[in-house]
Amino acid sequence: METRDRLANIGLLGAAGVVWVLVGILVTTRDPYADAVAGYEGALLIALAVGLTCAPLAWLVVFGRHRRIAYNGDWFRAVRRGAWAGLFVAVIVVLRVVGAFQLPILLFLAAIFVVAEITLSAER
Repeated sequence: METRDRLANIGLLGAAGVVWVLVGILVTTRDPYADAVAGYEGALLIALAVGLTCAPLAWLVVFGRHRRIAYNGDWFRAVRRGAWAGLFVAVIVVLRVVGAFQLPILLFLAAIFVVAEITLSAER
């Protein structure tokens, strides 16, 4: 692992920690039933926090699976997977806020996201 990879991991996890603190502040100080915008702000903050947490972890998993060798495109793939995870969480939270959350919808969305990632990750 090179220094830039280590710094990127520490930076993203540090940013994720800051955003998780903001999520905690938002969740404890605002009520989504009293303030309609609070639920959507919470969805965005939680999605950002999940995305920033998942991206370096996805890179570390692939780095370990490749026997500690970092290949070109690994960071791009890791950031994309973090973005998918953040988007998935944002959709779930928004569905919960508007009252449309159901298990079949959750499973369908999970399948869509998994198929999209498998399609984009296919080696050519």
